[in-house]
Amino acid sequence: MDIRAVTGAIEGLAAALVVLLLASPALAQDRQRDGNLHNVELCNGVNRTPFEARINGCTALIDARQDMTAAGLAIAYNNRGNAYAAERDYDRAIQDFDSSIKLDPNYTKPLNNRGVAFLKKGEYDLAIEAFDRAIGLNRGYGEAFANRAEAYLKKGEYFRAARDYDEAIRLEPSLEGVWNGRCWTRAVLGVLQGALEDCNKALQSDSRNAAAYDSRGLIYLKMGRIPAAIDDYDSALRLNPKLASALYGRGLARLKRGDEAHGTADIATAKTIRDGIADDFARYGVR
Repeated sequence: MDIRAVTGAIEGLAAALVVLLLASPALAQDRQRDGNLHNVELCNGVNRTPFEARINGCTALIDARQDMTAAGLAIAYNNRGNAYAAERDYDRAIQDFDSSIKLDPNYTKPLNNRGVAFLKKGEYDLAIEAFDRAIGLNRGYGEAFANRAEAYLKKGEYFRAARDYDEAIRLEPSLEGVWNGRCWTRAVLGVLQGALEDCNKALQSDSRNAAAYDSRGLIYLKMGRIPAAIDDYDSALRLNPKLASALYGRGLARLKRGDEAHGTADIATAKTIRDGIADDFARYGVR
């Protein structure tokens, strides 16, 4: 199963880079100097700055820490952590998020971002701990609820995932990935009509969402609507030909339709892409 929450949508970026860097009076007085202003812009990712340049800009600001407030320095560490995470250097990212949290324990973004980095590393309990802390500081943090839902989903704790997706959607219904995330969770739990409504909502906003077609394919498969399931799995695979869950689901659907040759081939291909895919579908209630 692909990542289906917020983090999957942003492909490695733990969260949006902060646009404003807080500065001390001393630094504010010097902002006219080209060097300082340039580093601020780089660290903030102005004009889609490449990630290596963002890292360099933030590093320059961090090295000049005597000119910055603790809050400004915390933002610089968080921004650099985001850039490291975007380059999949999660260990360095976590170190920077830790530094940001130490400087400003009430700053929720690095807590959420730290959780995303652990999520990417497959360390789900540590991810949940970070999201718990972020949510404890800000009960209105929809993105943290969505990310914690994904961590629970990865652990197979579907009821907890569903509750967190409910809260994320209540708080921020436009968050990328949340409708499909809840669709998949509800599909696994067997709440099929609600899941179908969620998937339709996801596809209304993004008709090229392979994961949403895959999720809806699972719903139709569990409903026994085999032609519709195959159509959706076909759509998912046109967008992502190596999506193991769509291949395996289509294989099962083809077998149910009596197409043994193509169904067996799909299932065999899915197993080469993802070990344990058959066990996954057994947990989903589909064999």
